[in-house]
Amino acid sequence: HIDVKQILTANLFTFRLPPAAGLYYLAELIEEYTVATSRIIKYMILFSTGVLLCLYVFEGFPLFMVGVGLFTNLVYFGLLQTFPYILLSSPNFILSCVLVVVNHYMAFQYFAQEYYPFSEVLSYFTICLWVIPFAFFVSLSAGENVLPSTMQQGDDVVSNYFTKGKRGKRSGILLIFSFLKEAVLPSRQKMY
Repeated sequence: HIDVKQILTANLFTFRLPPAAGLYYLAELIEEYTVATSRIIKYMILFSTGVLLCLYVFEGFPLFMVGVGLFTNLVYFGLLQTFPYILLSSPNFILSCVLVVVNHYMAFQYFAQEYYPFSEVLSYFTICLWVIPFAFFVSLSAGENVLPSTMQQGDDVVSNYFTKGKRGKRSGILLIFSFLKEAVLPSRQKMY
């Protein structure tokens, strides 16, 4: 007799919560150390570029597929120029999303025609197609929590409302959201 409730509970605690907790922790680290994250992503792009070049030279991968991969890495370097501020409507971001799909299509086509062991195919997908977009995806929220350094405080209604709310006592819906944020996601305080 199999109890479905126990299976679902085990599934939740084994396969759902650990990746979610890991992603949350990774996002926290990225928000805390944006300069180091930028450097790590830069090295990942360089490593992926080196792997693509080696696959072309030593394994005979198609020039067009490798060229699109190298162009994608060039677009990733463009995204890195404004890191951690990534605009979802920027041409660089949209182009990188399109290129991820194109790279996947080309890789599926190539590996459907050429036999490689599963571990090598998985390594190609992980190193050349998944790691860098995943790093950018996890770091999308990092730009929201970095202290502003180039923006001036505006005199518009929204800026005045939020700065007034921080100076004085918060009331209304802002107080409710502030309470919920601290109750659900308590912030860490730095001790000096």
